[in-house]
Amino acid sequence: MAAAQFKQLQAYLDSQVVGQQTLTQNILVALLADGHLLVEGPPGLAKTRAVNALANGLEGDFHRVQFTPDLLPADLTGTDIYRPENGSFVFQKGPLFHNLVLADEINRAPAKVQSALLEAMAERQITVGNTTYALPELFLVMATQNPIEQEGTYPLPEAQLDRFLMHLEIDYPGAETELEILRLTRNEAMHAKAVSPPSLSQSDILNARQDVLKIHLDEALEQYIVQLIIATRQPERYDANLANWIEFGASPRATIALDKCARAHAWLMGRDFVGPDNIQAVFHNVLRHRLLLSYEAEAEGVNSNQVLDKIMQLVPVP
Repeated sequence: MAAAQFKQLQAYLDSQVVGQQTLTQNILVALLADGHLLVEGPPGLAKTRAVNALANGLEGDFHRVQFTPDLLPADLTGTDIYRPENGSFVFQKGPLFHNLVLADEINRAPAKVQSALLEAMAERQITVGNTTYALPELFLVMATQNPIEQEGTYPLPEAQLDRFLMHLEIDYPGAETELEILRLTRNEAMHAKAVSPPSLSQSDILNARQDVLKIHLDEALEQYIVQLIIATRQPERYDANLANWIEFGASPRATIALDKCARAHAWLMGRDFVGPDNIQAVFHNVLRHRLLLSYEAEAEGVNSNQVLDKIMQLVPVP
């Protein structure tokens, strides 16, 4: 039943966000794996629309925050408001208390704001003064970065990047897809009848997460996941060029993320087991932001995707 509901949700997302199947599928993977997404791509590629569409299909609320250099931590977390009529302070919740949060252009926020978001993402709580407040059990942050503009930006520290379950890279659609987008937006402007979104309750999502955890993962594939991660830390065991390209490898958090995402990907495909193709399908998105490349790699024009391609070629598949 839950699998059928998620198929309906995926079909709805694909109808609302044309030509971005990678984005819509990985949003659902993150939702099932209980993690957060960092999406990098030029403006105008329906990143906000995708989260809006997801919110329409779920029993949950959505809030968008535009990150700017003058943003304060309280603008995210909320703050204590003084009530002069009774001389007391009342906590006013900020946008992080919503189920789905879009952090638009996250790298434009200063360090204090990023650290406030880091606590929310990692601990599912926020602290204001001496009081800690729990966030909703269903809580997903989708942060975006614009790769074009670099003025007035604050690069995300590695500690915060590691908190993201996946880092997606999206690009412009092709000509046929562009035509579909044009017709879709025209129909919406004419108030044409929209596709009715499905309605998944929060309990449906939490139950689906339990089903994902029960997906069978063979011991040989567990070893495969571990060896893929070890290859980022001990690249000299596999290839001399690889050793020159990687400065620091992925943490155990990457191993856990790869396991969870592979299970979620298999579940969305209707399987009750994880195959090597499920691991490989999410490998780049899980590891892309967790590698710190060397100066030699930058000098040679080698990026993270090329390093990960090399690792997949070198680590034997069981």
